[in-house]
Amino acid sequence: MDGRYAGVPGGSTPVTHSPRPAALNARIDTALKAKGADYRPRSEHLRPDGSPRYTNRLILEDSPYLTQHAHNPVDWYAWGAEAFEKAKRENKPIFLSIGYATCHWCHVMERESFENPAIADLLNRHFVAIKVDRERRPEVDQTYMTAVQLIAGRGGWPLNAFLTPDGRPFHGGTYSPPGPFRGLVTRVAALWDGKRQEVLDQAGRVAQVLAAVQARQAMAGAVGREAIQAAVTEALETHDELQGGFGPAPKFPREPLLMLLLNAAERSPEPALLEAIGTTLDAISRGGIHDQVGGGFHRYATDNDWLVPHFEKMLYNQAQLARVYLLAWRLTGNPLYRRVATQALDYVLRDMRSAEGAFYSASDADSEGREGTFFLWTPEQLRGVLPGEDAALAINLFGVTDGGNFEGGNILHLPRPLAEFAGENGMSQAQLLDRLDRIRERLYQAREARPHPLRDDKILTAWNGMMITTLAQAGDLLGEPRYTGAAARAARFLWEQNHRAAGELWRVHLDGSSSIPALQEDYAYFAEGLLQLYDSTGDSLWLERARELADAMLERFWDDEKGGFFMARQDNQITALGRAREMSGDTSMPSGNSVALRVLQMLSVRTDRFDYGERARATLAAFAEPVARHPPGFGYLLHGEWGRRRYAALGGIRIHAAQAGARRVTVELEIPPGWHVNAHQPLQENLIPTTLALVPGTDGWRLGQIDYPVGERQQLGFQREPLSLYQGKVQIEATIEPVAPASRIVPLRLGLQACNDQVCLAPETVVLHLPMTDGKTPPPVDAAGNPHEARDAATATFRVAK
Repeated sequence: MDGRYAGVPGGSTPVTHSPRPAALNARIDTALKAKGADYRPRSEHLRPDGSPRYTNRLILEDSPYLTQHAHNPVDWYAWGAEAFEKAKRENKPIFLSIGYATCHWCHVMERESFENPAIADLLNRHFVAIKVDRERRPEVDQTYMTAVQLIAGRGGWPLNAFLTPDGRPFHGGTYSPPGPFRGLVTRVAALWDGKRQEVLDQAGRVAQVLAAVQARQAMAGAVGREAIQAAVTEALETHDELQGGFGPAPKFPREPLLMLLLNAAERSPEPALLEAIGTTLDAISRGGIHDQVGGGFHRYATDNDWLVPHFEKMLYNQAQLARVYLLAWRLTGNPLYRRVATQALDYVLRDMRSAEGAFYSASDADSEGREGTFFLWTPEQLRGVLPGEDAALAINLFGVTDGGNFEGGNILHLPRPLAEFAGENGMSQAQLLDRLDRIRERLYQAREARPHPLRDDKILTAWNGMMITTLAQAGDLLGEPRYTGAAARAARFLWEQNHRAAGELWRVHLDGSSSIPALQEDYAYFAEGLLQLYDSTGDSLWLERARELADAMLERFWDDEKGGFFMARQDNQITALGRAREMSGDTSMPSGNSVALRVLQMLSVRTDRFDYGERARATLAAFAEPVARHPPGFGYLLHGEWGRRRYAALGGIRIHAAQAGARRVTVELEIPPGWHVNAHQPLQENLIPTTLALVPGTDGWRLGQIDYPVGERQQLGFQREPLSLYQGKVQIEATIEPVAPASRIVPLRLGLQACNDQVCLAPETVVLHLPMTDGKTPPPVDAAGNPHEARDAATATFRVAK
């Protein structure tokens, strides 16, 4: 084989090739001739007659990606025993390069480096070069991708790694321009020759960490769909079909479990699951556990009927239940769920918010020396506050009697569904809600004159973080800026008052001063709130602050031995009992580990940091055994991230689905400078197009005409042919038709591939869950013709500011 190439500036460059057996040369010649007379070698190195100057073993492969490299001057081997035997026999390190046929930057690096005779000569003399098609050998790709991410902190394709002769990686990265890549190859060759033991030690350390990572990934993989289905099945077995809830009295809302069930129902709206969710949420919202006058929720019910609560109100219940009802509204479109959620949020903004915008912890159950007095009513009290017809309506609606239902007074509740009550009394539900709002306002103002229960005014970082998450999500889902603004104001307060230095938090703020070093849950909950604010606003400041807290949490609380997080820092321990770990799961609120898992998962798709995803898997693996024993106890840990906003390209591309009319949907991509995705018609067969479709197996919806934007035709410097690309803001529109849907959630699947000036990422599939309103049925309206949901928000002034 001719090893010289006269086309290199400055003269010819010799390319070293190891001698090949005659039988192998014969096989290569036969394979080349079999290509036929019309074959055009993919190479710049051609003889005058058009035949290739170089042909290597890859001509024998059946992979389009490998055969693309068959005429490089690099003496490539395919993945197999032959390459590794040669490396061991000659005691040479291995250069491993992984890509795929449609990888844009793989082709760039091929032309710039693997077609470069000088670089090829370095690789051939000092290494055994192996080329892998990731689509044919995904197990090889997965192993070395994980290793390179551990070494370099990020990955992508082309993936390039340097290995010992037995396959242990010690260095790696992605695309590199020819100059830096040539320098890297030279340095690695010198290290192998001059400091081999150091290289072998590094390879040993990487292999050890890689083995631990793969073990954790396997354990984390076991905590998947099966665990979620087991949790749902066990929850339904304990569901009270008559009065709602899961288990006997005393009845707790069990918000983490409800979030998991709602999450599962979005993926698969099974009738039994939807029935259990609806029965429970309807019972809670109509019961005495729900403050029918002021909004919000008491902590739990002492009876099976959700009637008699323990009357204290905790901030964490408001945050969680408001979120539960928001998610239920998103799933079902039931306006009463939205109403309950906004009333809880408005109660918090009115009665549990400090002047600076942070949130107090709780209010007591007692007032005037007795439990519940503040919340009880008699028929006489109602008649003294309300006009005659409204008083009669309230007494009937709330089930008020002379004898009462709690210590001589009445806990207001709704014995019958509102729609049923409205029909029995000759009015629509919208008309009933109008009257109910006027009644609630009068009762609230009258109740304000009573002695109030004691309020716990301490401001806890964790609980405020939880409330920030809910408010930011409410602002996003409802299109309500005042909720987003309240979340941002509280976040700024915590950052100014309870953030004492880089990565350092206080747990408590009271009477103008902050104290107590923060626990792991404080970091986790606050970071989650900041990430939800980032999602809702797009302001990268919140993402940066969330990353700071997550990094500090990993540094201060991570359990290197078992994975997951300790509850407190090592330097806060003053006994010999060791550091506490929270392994009991999600009880009245999600555990710090569950929230940390969600934070790490969110960061893993919003940033280019591999270690976030790895620590998330390690956290999940740490809980594999207890999850297997009792899946329903880990609702938030198993609660995945779903919604209409997603991220791609290492967090760089923001994707948002929206309803654009009764039968139209839009999917918008915000692509940052320096990045692009291929258009729907990318002009070249080997490029991955951008596509929109329904998730396979979706019942009840049909996607009609899809209108893709026209791509921008560009001739990039390294590309012979023009490309059709999407850059900046791009919007795809489509028609959507319901076909007896079981859920109003439309699961959309967006396929794309993103590239920047250094790397092509793997083709991605992003799933968006878009709630659709019924285009045939308008929302309820009041007597003036205004949509009832909008009117409810507009007339909530009395619940927000006194």
